[in-house]
Amino acid sequence: MHVVTEGSFSTLSVSRKMNVFTVPQNRKDGWYLSLMAPNTKGPTFAWLDPSRLYCNSQALSDCVKDLLKPFKNETIDLVAGIDAMGFILGSAVATTLEKGFLAIRKSGHLCVQTDTQKYTDYSGREKYMEVRLDVLKPGHRVLIVDQWIETGGTMQAAIKLLEKQGAIIVGIAAVAIENSEGGKWLKENYKYSHCIPKELQAQIDNQYMESFSQQ
Repeated sequence: MHVVTEGSFSTLSVSRKMNVFTVPQNRKDGWYLSLMAPNTKGPTFAWLDPSRLYCNSQALSDCVKDLLKPFKNETIDLVAGIDAMGFILGSAVATTLEKGFLAIRKSGHLCVQTDTQKYTDYSGREKYMEVRLDVLKPGHRVLIVDQWIETGGTMQAAIKLLEKQGAIIVGIAAVAIENSEGGKWLKENYKYSHCIPKELQAQIDNQYMESFSQQ
């Protein structure tokens, strides 16, 4: 594992020129966010790709620990992850908690009986998600995980889907929650966690990270 001593987190100065497997000797809050990659393919894609940080084992571990801090005193029976990138982060969270993992799938992929929910994603397209009917029982306490919350539509649909089966939503977790109308609604109505320090939230909301200029 590569270790470096330079780099101040305040501007995410650990550049992506650095080896993706490098770990700073002084791991400040959110140090791993500098590993995220900007969109290079145009407006039909999300504005960045957070999944690059998952390639660094320490980054993934620290990200999961940060997401779980607000829930350390909560009883959690199950972790649910949203298709598709929420599966990676959600599985890591579930493993850390030693709890099971429930996949919330895009509609049409499960070969068992399901319940479905319509939603509009960050691109403005209407879609459907589904969850199996043979796992949740009324009163099950569930933490829902997704990679990123931009408009909030996908997470709101996941909440509705699980609450229809009687689940209690302990909270929601994502690398970032943008302060969109939907993102603010989620923060006001559910316990939440994310990995973005206060001084970087404006960059997230403006959909541009200063670290991108250091490539």
